[in-house]
Amino acid sequence: MNKKLPIIFSIILVAIMIILAVISLRQESAIMDEVAHIPAGYSYLTQRDYRLNPEHPPLLKDLSAVPLLWQNINFPSQLKSWQSEVNSQWDFGFNFLYNSGNDADKIIFWSRLPMLLLLIFLGFFIYKWTKKLYGPWITVIAIILFSFDPTFIAHGRYVATDVGAAFAFFSAIYFFINWIKKPVLKNLILAGVFFGLAQMIKFSLFLLVPYFGLILIVWLIIRTSTPDEWKSDFRRFLILCKFYIPKFILILIIGYILIYPVYFFHISNYPYEKQLSDTTFIASQFPLKPAGQLVIWMAKQPILRPYAQYALGLFMTFQRVTGGNTTFFLGDVTNKGWHNYFPIIYILKTPLVLHILTIIALLFLAWPARHRKTSLRGVAGRQIPKFLLKKIFRNKLEQIGNFFRNYFTEMAMLIFIIIYWAVSIQSNLNIGVRHILPTFPFIFILISGQIKRIFDYLKKKNKKMALGVWSLVFGFLLLWYVLSSISIFPYYLTYFSELVGGAKNGYIYATDSNLDWGQDLKRLAKWVDENNIQKIKVDYFGGATVQYYLKDKYEEWHAEYDPTKAKGSWLAISATFLQQGRATPTKGFEFKTDRYLWLNQYEPITVIGNSIFVYYIP
Repeated sequence: MNKKLPIIFSIILVAIMIILAVISLRQESAIMDEVAHIPAGYSYLTQRDYRLNPEHPPLLKDLSAVPLLWQNINFPSQLKSWQSEVNSQWDFGFNFLYNSGNDADKIIFWSRLPMLLLLIFLGFFIYKWTKKLYGPWITVIAIILFSFDPTFIAHGRYVATDVGAAFAFFSAIYFFINWIKKPVLKNLILAGVFFGLAQMIKFSLFLLVPYFGLILIVWLIIRTSTPDEWKSDFRRFLILCKFYIPKFILILIIGYILIYPVYFFHISNYPYEKQLSDTTFIASQFPLKPAGQLVIWMAKQPILRPYAQYALGLFMTFQRVTGGNTTFFLGDVTNKGWHNYFPIIYILKTPLVLHILTIIALLFLAWPARHRKTSLRGVAGRQIPKFLLKKIFRNKLEQIGNFFRNYFTEMAMLIFIIIYWAVSIQSNLNIGVRHILPTFPFIFILISGQIKRIFDYLKKKNKKMALGVWSLVFGFLLLWYVLSSISIFPYYLTYFSELVGGAKNGYIYATDSNLDWGQDLKRLAKWVDENNIQKIKVDYFGGATVQYYLKDKYEEWHAEYDPTKAKGSWLAISATFLQQGRATPTKGFEFKTDRYLWLNQYEPITVIGNSIFVYYIP
């Protein structure tokens, strides 16, 4: 029974996560991305046509659309946004959900449920890999960090690509490292299949190609690094390269072969002329002209049409990352991004306990080095003989090689975190902590592993009192972590750390998908009804239509309107628009950012779900 307890606890923890997600998702209106993703997924499965939302691969949207196949849904194929316009996903999406006689809330609810499977699958792989590295009981710590992470609960409920990307990165890397360590046919096929699945979940997963190449090189080097025999090592290195590199290429080939039939299905009813005209229009705008010309050429070749559609989305993603998005951050607004954005957002948007555990883990990792005897002891003040220098050098190389051999998996995880963070920091697309979510599972596992090593060290040294103290410390921290997550229920998207006073102060630091993605419009409508408000002006940012929920109580309002016209009125403003309208523009940002400064003289009557500010202007 004791052997089964860790997996029982893990299942219960993930089940609690899913329950919290389901209860809270029913209360929320559509976020911005769902307006594009849900109708696109439904069109893929029912129309087999990929004209909508080509900048994202199809699998997650397909998954969200499966429950919709058994519903009576009107598909507005008569709209210009479907018939003739190019990737008019937003116009079509809003009309599909809110203006075609469909039950938007029912569609959104059922589309979100399959996305929770990704949380379950990711929890399974976190459990599996943690157990493999550190044993069964430490998996409970990793699963606690995962199951009560507010960002995973928040984004795991939505029809978006972020949790899917985290699952795809994690599972693909898991199977690739399995193959590196045990290069048998089964592991090679699994590595290729999960690499291919990853490419059809989010285009940022293309990063796996250089990452896999890098860690394969690291593996080949540490497998052949013995300082005393350089020539034989080099020959062995070449032999290993001859063995591994063709198989690595085969993994990539398997992945890209899988892409073809999936994309073939999705374009099977996409008229050739329409695909070519859409591709030509979009690809002609690529900054890198040869890339655009290549995609257009591929679209003209009947046999390459599936790969043309894949390549179009991939290059659209590259273009978007470099192009940026208008964002509010720490009182400023820009569309070019900040290099300190993701480090600060990570600090503010993850629980304080996770940072404390990270610091403890890093201190313990560094601590033994301060007590290690130096190889130069006893020779200070004297000239070191050459033979001793060579011996010290060889010993150091051997230590480094042994360290990488013994902890290769953890080093591979750390390398991924560094690469992913480096790429993210350089990106101009600064719209949420969700974009670095793929690094979270690796952080959870590495922290859990260091906690195990702390206990192993104390047991080895027979420090019973210290062991008891640290047990209480970690128990307290994990309880704090859980309570911190539960305290934000059901407003998980708006979670901010205790460092800044929690979610109520989040709007001061960042908006968009960190706080306000349009999820609280249903809550605003409920508040308006409960307070018997007959008319309310709304400036809303998100994936819903205000009139769909507020009906005749809604009056249109935008930041550029004359403030005097708001007198004697109720006014509701999404935090994203509110903060962009009373911020400081960064150098080169030419749009006005002072249109809501006049609201500073008023206190909001209430804040709906931490994201919609409601005022009464006398």
